[in-house]
Amino acid sequence: MIDILDKLSPLPPALGPFPRLSEPSSLPMNPDIVSLLQALDQADSAPKLAQATRRLAQAQYPDAIPALVKVLGYNNPGAAVAAVEGLINLGEAAAPYLLEHIDGFNYGARAWITRALAGIGDPRGLEILLDAAQSDFALSVRRSAAKGLGHLRWEQVDPSQLAQVQDRVLTALQAVAEKDGEWVVRYSAAAGLEALAQAQPGLNAQVTGFLTARLPREPEAVVQARIHWALEKLAKTKYSNTEA
Repeated sequence: MIDILDKLSPLPPALGPFPRLSEPSSLPMNPDIVSLLQALDQADSAPKLAQATRRLAQAQYPDAIPALVKVLGYNNPGAAVAAVEGLINLGEAAAPYLLEHIDGFNYGARAWITRALAGIGDPRGLEILLDAAQSDFALSVRRSAAKGLGHLRWEQVDPSQLAQVQDRVLTALQAVAEKDGEWVVRYSAAAGLEALAQAQPGLNAQVTGFLTARLPREPEAVVQARIHWALEKLAKTKYSNTEA
């Protein structure tokens, strides 16, 4: 789910025109999704589009993925938030379509797609998340990408590439935690590092060492508090693993 900071950080508008959201030749046979797609297609105002998108997203039909992605191309943040939540809830099923079509959109829609990929955590989106976390100009996108890096679905990573992926994610999150100029992004990087170490216990010592060194250099009290919390949780995890 998208939290309140995401909703309060609107992205630059995406530009149309885009094709109609549904075409009769491609409508699924399921009558329920046909009705939802038609309602989306017939929405003639921003509130109606947002409402129709929410209903379609809540239905969690994989066949609705293309329509939800197209919604991201419109300058309607309410609809986009609903579409991203729906795509995240669809999870791994949505990742291939997102990755296949991300280059076909302008920045605004790409940024929303990046948020969706971050929430899904599919390792196939790794390159996009690494780039977004470190270089996207929108702080909300950097923040989402940093959070997503910390919550990758590690069980889906090829075992032969696990060490390399771990190193790249660790290096990226450390760089964001140190260098990003926005505290909310550094906060997410600290949380991402904690999640990384929790999911990959072999990195506990490296993450703990980095956060311990970072703590006195972090200028914002709220980020300091998040680092403290991460260190406490990682210490408990290390102790539990030692006892086991």
